[in-house]
Amino acid sequence: MDTQRVRARLVELRDLLDARHHRIEKHLNRREEPLPADSEERAGELGNHETMARLDEGARAELLLIDRALARLDADDYGRCERCGEAIADERLDVIPFAVRCVACADGA
Repeated sequence: MDTQRVRARLVELRDLLDARHHRIEKHLNRREEPLPADSEERAGELGNHETMARLDEGARAELLLIDRALARLDADDYGRCERCGEAIADERLDVIPFAVRCVACADGA
């Protein structure tokens, strides 16, 4: 495994997610005027706010997983399943570079 390539990919992904988090946070905090009086418009605004908040939650959760993967890389523990200790397949890590479980353990979670 090319750890420099893995690290670069994780850092790039972290930077993308961090930028997304900041854009969403800016969007969520930009609204200073009151919500529209029209109930349909108000419902739309609230729905949009809720969707953006959930997207932000997802981005922040992935950021934590990426930081965890980088720490595992530093500890020479990257690519090992946290549950069974076996190697996580390279194909899985190519798709989910911050995976902490092998397919068998992830399916049995």
